[in-house]
Amino acid sequence: MPGEGLEAGVSTYGRTERRIEDVQYGDHLCLAFDDDAEQRRVVTAYLAAGLRRGERVMYFADRSTPREVLGWLSASGTDPELALGKGQLVVTTADATYLASGSFDPGAMVASLRKEVADSLGAGYTGFRVSGEMGWALRDVPGAERLREYETEVNEVFAGQRASAVCQYDARRFDTGQLDAFDRCHPGAVAGEPLYSDSTLRLVPAFHRGQRVLRVAGSVDHRTTGVFATALQAVLHGPGDVLVDMAELEFIDLAGVRVLAHAAAGLDRGRRLLVRELAPLLCQVVRMVGFDETPALVVSAREVSR
Repeated sequence: MPGEGLEAGVSTYGRTERRIEDVQYGDHLCLAFDDDAEQRRVVTAYLAAGLRRGERVMYFADRSTPREVLGWLSASGTDPELALGKGQLVVTTADATYLASGSFDPGAMVASLRKEVADSLGAGYTGFRVSGEMGWALRDVPGAERLREYETEVNEVFAGQRASAVCQYDARRFDTGQLDAFDRCHPGAVAGEPLYSDSTLRLVPAFHRGQRVLRVAGSVDHRTTGVFATALQAVLHGPGDVLVDMAELEFIDLAGVRVLAHAAAGLDRGRRLLVRELAPLLCQVVRMVGFDETPALVVSAREVSR
């Protein structure tokens, strides 16, 4: 079945990836996003699921406001008022949590979260979940340079506990190097929602090492060339290179290869479309038809095991 590894929660890079609907106790996941609607969908699903499961839920807003976050829940059919009233739901700001002392102190924040977990479980909630918008780290605030230290230390707060966390990084604000560094501090990541999925083809957006990735699993042929082109365009917005992961590709016809070349030719100067893990025979096809002469299209072959 195409994309079976992604369904199971492990990416082709050996990294744990979890659909937001499948978050488990012990998870500390990184959510990299570059679209407001994507952020809203993931956050709303995560918070609403926690409330339904009887967990205590906390949210630390930064670019969004607490009122907006509560509005997301209301619009999705989840009434937050009762949960707010009894303390099951807390929606506050980064300034009141990460920066409560006027600066960022990783040790104090880790201790605070550890206490929230213990208090929530002690109060009879089935678990604890928290999500925070991390854009505050780009402000000129003392201690912000210690964020990586915090993200690493906080892993122990959730490991083995009836608790989970999703840390949000806006790829439009954090550069590739920053995204990669913060992502690596997390044991796992939130899996992207498939742009297309049927019995023969699965197209999933993601981030890898701070770069936007389109993972292609299954077959691209005359029936799916159009959806492949649409999915490719969906991940091309924004700066930097774009990676197309073909490790789970079984077949792509000439029209599909042409889609790749056309997309690369349309990129701004200095950007590249990096096609990785393409079957060696298909790499030969790319060279034979001259698509490798497109400067922005960089194709590398899959290693053949012996």
